[in-house]
Amino acid sequence: MRSIERYLNVRSAYGASFSPAGDLAFLFDATGTPQVWSLSEPGRWPDQRTFSDERVTTVAFSPEREELIFGMDEGGNERAQLFRLAPDGEIQPLTDDPDTKHRWGGWSHDGERFAFAANRRDKSVFDVYTQGRTETGDDATRVHEGDGWLTVAGFSPSDDRLLVSESQSSFDQDLHVLDLDTQEIEHVTPHDGNVRFLDPSWSPAGDALYLVTDRESDTLSLARLDLATGDLEIVADGDGWNVEGITLDEDTGRLVYARNVDGYTELTVGRLTDGGIEEFPAPDLPEGVAGGIAFDADAGRFAVTVTGRRENTNVHVVDVETGESERWTNASTAGLDRESFRTPELVRYESFDGREIPAFFSLPADAEEGATPVVVDIHGGPESQRRPSFSPVTQYLLDAGYAVFEPNVRGSTGYGKAYTHLDDRDKRMDSVADIERGVAWLHEHSAVDPERIAVMGGSYGGFMTLASLTEYPDLWAAGVDIVGIADFTTFLENTGSWRRALREAEYGSLADDRELLESISPLNSIDRIDAPLFVLHGENDPRVPVGEAEQVAARVGERVPVETLIFDDEGHGIVKRDNRIEAYTAIADFLAEHV
Repeated sequence: MRSIERYLNVRSAYGASFSPAGDLAFLFDATGTPQVWSLSEPGRWPDQRTFSDERVTTVAFSPEREELIFGMDEGGNERAQLFRLAPDGEIQPLTDDPDTKHRWGGWSHDGERFAFAANRRDKSVFDVYTQGRTETGDDATRVHEGDGWLTVAGFSPSDDRLLVSESQSSFDQDLHVLDLDTQEIEHVTPHDGNVRFLDPSWSPAGDALYLVTDRESDTLSLARLDLATGDLEIVADGDGWNVEGITLDEDTGRLVYARNVDGYTELTVGRLTDGGIEEFPAPDLPEGVAGGIAFDADAGRFAVTVTGRRENTNVHVVDVETGESERWTNASTAGLDRESFRTPELVRYESFDGREIPAFFSLPADAEEGATPVVVDIHGGPESQRRPSFSPVTQYLLDAGYAVFEPNVRGSTGYGKAYTHLDDRDKRMDSVADIERGVAWLHEHSAVDPERIAVMGGSYGGFMTLASLTEYPDLWAAGVDIVGIADFTTFLENTGSWRRALREAEYGSLADDRELLESISPLNSIDRIDAPLFVLHGENDPRVPVGEAEQVAARVGERVPVETLIFDDEGHGIVKRDNRIEAYTAIADFLAEHV
């Protein structure tokens, strides 16, 4: 069995952007934290362009010059600042407000300015700004004062308007067009109820938007919104699955959109025509999950990030018209043979109400009948989905002899909005019951040792871990809570003010639903936990404050073995490689001792 450190040294390259000359910039964690690297052709060792100990979160080349803008936060606090990287390597800070979140919104087409959203004026809401490419943060122009969660979705083809998205919740968005000359803003997606309007792009003529929406549908479809009439026309539906994203080149009308089919990505490449979309051959890419698509200057190629259970995360470049692809980055597998990585079986099991719950189930090589321990690994979100991407921790567990069970319980995305709303508010614990039924399915599997099942999850998955331990204490040999919610009232009171309204839309509000929030909080049933517990957190977590971990450790430690590990230079998740090695080595040792 290999050490978990070996697996955690597997590298990732992702988030690519083409320069006007055809060079590729991307994020690469070769040094231990994601930094900006670049390549002029595939197969070469890339050039490192930034050299910080802090993670870079986004990178975007100028459309006109060999310069780029990148975002970087500090200690995982998610308050990203923006920087300009000149061709000669000089780095110029563009913002200097460390208490503010700056959310990248794109370059103008002439490359003279850029847009972003930031909560400078009021930490609970976002305003829209534009700024010249070499100006400092003091020179930014506030072009719109917001009163909620705003994101800039790009300049119009003529650079005189901005597309602005506003989120009321994860399943309810509105789109607005902001005139930069008059600063008047037009709401272009009036609707009743919860409707998603996601991933919008300007049409080549600037007279329409292409987006994905579930208006009048259970799943997301690709649609065209006429800005003059407000008419919404479905261009391509997902045949029962979600169309989850679109990238459109405004000069050529070439586009790529993705379908999420049981967690796997299927890409469609084509060109807009008067009658719809003329399709090109499907890209020749590894099976798994693909995203982060970016066209080159003439839209003859696009870069795409690909990950799969046997494919650590890398950037591929695809020829638009032929579908032929080539992997440009060569993020190391730390000497591990890709063929040794295990792939999951997609299964479905029946829950308490007869509903089928999808899950990925992976067995180790040479699993011993009736003696195989299992880690039930629950995704975060809750509006998220476990997908077949590469996970070094999963591959380590399989190599160490554990089976891994990854359910997409009710409330997960990817299976239609009705399924996603099955855990809302007072139905929250139904999703925990789905975990119990999943364990019952495991008990019937011939390879599984029912006495050696652990539960693990991060963020909302940390809540699900704690809730599974409190609701069904007899099922578990151990639990691992990673940046998890323990008490919904203290979580909502202490989470970043810019997030509170979005989270209350999902869980319930402090003002109106406190009794409900208390009833579903694991901390109020914490004395029921019988299994040893590992608690992992980052001191700078702006989403789930570290107090959630501290409450759990203090209460559970009175009764059962508890190990606690808190990093003072991490946020919502453990990003820096040395910290990850320390954290997951400790978790591996914990599981070996108790499972």
